[in-house]
Amino acid sequence: QVQLVESGGGLVQAGGSLRLSCAASRRTFGSYPMGWFRQGPGQERDFVATIMWTGGITYYGDSVKGRFTISRDNAKNAVYLQMNSLKPEDTAVYYCATATSLLYRDYDDATKYNYWGQGTQVTVSS
Repeated sequence: QVQLVESGGGLVQAGGSLRLSCAASRRTFGSYPMGWFRQGPGQERDFVATIMWTGGITYYGDSVKGRFTISRDNAKNAVYLQMNSLKPEDTAVYYCATATSLLYRDYDDATKYNYWGQGTQVTVSS
């Protein structure tokens, strides 16, 4: 079993920044991809960003490219999501996820991730 715990959410004004963190319990953390997804009220869970096990390969959803940055610290079993230039439409519950086996082509497919955190609320006011 893998436990993921997100933190760092909160209320911020449009144009502001937040940094989300996700702590993983797995000792082999560095061998697995880590992703961030989000779900707004009444919406489906959307892909935000993924960082592969190598750390050098990252993917972003179109709506966050150029504003969000995903990174990982394998020594701390942690993954981060730096969110800049936040917009009201970024308001959602943000989830950290990992997969025991993930093909590169499935990086944005939530069904391929088999461990999830409890989520952290991000609210951006206009």
